[in-house]
Amino acid sequence: MDLAVIGGGPAGLRAAEVAALAGARVTLYEGKASVGRKFLVAGKGGLNLTHSEALEKFSSRYSGGSKEEFWTSLLSEFDNTALRAWAKELGIETFIGTSGRIFPAQFKAAPLLRRWVERLRSLKVHFAMNHQLQGITQEDGRFLLKFSAYQEIKAHSHDSVIMALGGASWPETGSDGKWTSLFEDLGIVVIPLAPANCGWEVIWHPDILTEVEALPLKNITVTAGEKTISGELLITRYGLEGGALYQLGSTIRRLQQPHLTLDLKPSFSIDQLADKIRHSSGDLLTAAISAWRLGKAASSLLRHLAPPSSLLTPTSLAAFAKALPISLLGPRPIAEAISSAGGISFSELDENLMVTRLPGLFVAGEMLDWEAPTGGYLLQGCFATGTRASKGALNYLSGK
Repeated sequence: MDLAVIGGGPAGLRAAEVAALAGARVTLYEGKASVGRKFLVAGKGGLNLTHSEALEKFSSRYSGGSKEEFWTSLLSEFDNTALRAWAKELGIETFIGTSGRIFPAQFKAAPLLRRWVERLRSLKVHFAMNHQLQGITQEDGRFLLKFSAYQEIKAHSHDSVIMALGGASWPETGSDGKWTSLFEDLGIVVIPLAPANCGWEVIWHPDILTEVEALPLKNITVTAGEKTISGELLITRYGLEGGALYQLGSTIRRLQQPHLTLDLKPSFSIDQLADKIRHSSGDLLTAAISAWRLGKAASSLLRHLAPPSSLLTPTSLAAFAKALPISLLGPRPIAEAISSAGGISFSELDENLMVTRLPGLFVAGEMLDWEAPTGGYLLQGCFATGTRASKGALNYLSGK
């Protein structure tokens, strides 16, 4: 069984591992001089491997062109418990943080990646670095791959191929999305890549930036469309960042006029907030900021964004504070995003992630049309899709 894996990120490395453990002869091609570069970038924040949520809630975190039932099935094969056990096999202990996220005990990606590569080498996986894919054709049931390698064009033939070239975020790591034209030339539907888990641009009142740039909005709820998230946002010079925003990304992109609604005091009703300032003397806005115990960032937004009509009564000001509108100009560039949305349409794939019009060609990781928020869901998705694609390739090869 002769298998090519193209792409040395977590999805590709996992696919190579599963296939090699089953006895397949695996060649892993990578466009850069080393594998796992985006994996190492993720490790700069402590390497959030996965999350401790139960399967039902976990699978609901994924959106895109696939159905939730697909993710339930996929994660059942390789879930967060399996990922922790896998890390332990490599000698990497993990723990559950206070937020439910799961991290290596050392908070580092490099030791895990090093041991992972050592395992792959021990399984006889052949690494072909600095190989950038230029073309793919299928003849007589085999795939002819053309690469630009060391200033030459090289061709290699394989029985089956797993593609795991990533999305288009962090292009300096090799995840640049250039593969899309290759698939479109093959007649395969590719949903345009878009920034996910990214900041959004806002035109701020200049005094807001002077007062609270780089300060967080804490203990708020954020609404986009029909979806509301509890969490935090960070005010930046260009707009907003933060976990609550990341979870709403797919919803925001679907809005005709992208905007957010912030509830600065979600634990209180409008009437309760109004009662706190109903008998205050002097400036109503100043009284509200004090009585409601607003943080510095929330106070600045209320002070500079509240329209005159909201300052007429305690009730009108309370209503504004619980539905403060923020207009969004658009997302930050995809190169700055943590991950990307879009990719190969699931309509082109079978349940094993094989391209139906090119039997023997499989796809894994961020090349697929899915997205998920930060919190361990991205890496778990890459590991799970890499596992499914590799098992699919093994089944395909065994039936040849």
